[in-house]
Amino acid sequence: MGVLQAEGPLAFFLDFDGTLVEIASSPEKIQVPRTLPQGLIRLALREDGRLALISGRTVENLRSHLGDLPLALAGSHGAELFRSDGTRIGDEPAPLPAPVGQAFASFAARHSGVEYEAKKYGAALHYRIAPELEATANAFAQQVAAQSDLRLKHGKCVVELVRWGANKGDAVRAFMAEREFSGARPVFVGDDLTDEDGFAAVRDFGGFGVIVGQRSETCALYRLAAPRELGSWLQL
Repeated sequence: MGVLQAEGPLAFFLDFDGTLVEIASSPEKIQVPRTLPQGLIRLALREDGRLALISGRTVENLRSHLGDLPLALAGSHGAELFRSDGTRIGDEPAPLPAPVGQAFASFAARHSGVEYEAKKYGAALHYRIAPELEATANAFAQQVAAQSDLRLKHGKCVVELVRWGANKGDAVRAFMAEREFSGARPVFVGDDLTDEDGFAAVRDFGGFGVIVGQRSETCALYRLAAPRELGSWLQL
């Protein structure tokens, strides 16, 4: 870390699930390390506020797990953006149409092992405990996406629908336009397919990506084996 900092100020953009915390069998069964919230605050202070969490979870959900921390937050894959003081960047996004959530909930009810995750700005089907249903879940989500003009996002044992324009790369660009982050060398850390947009975006600003885990196809420059290694590297 010291060598990187010697080259100029850094800005950190961190994914949540699979990056800061281990992935669980369902989104609400994650175990957040007791020391993580204060560790993030210390990192933000060391970097003069140049820290943002960028997650597929809603900002409200992130706060339910971490508390109301004075950190910049991007939720719903970048659809909602907040500065560290709690003010919103841009307009509040439109929620997904109710029939989309109803269709996903009905699908999950019909398929044992599939869990529907309701989000204000998205809808997700998790099949971690029933991986044999991946093709079925993806085909159904693709059909709903086409009917509703929504974007399909794939992740680790999850398929999700969001509105067009919600991606982690644009979240990075929005934060880099803020005075707090401007001029810094950005580092994006993530583990999943949706983080590739973030990895690509930081390269445009002279930064680099760090992938967590064993996924092989990535444009990240560096790799860490697990969230605990990220915690050690960032002194969380």
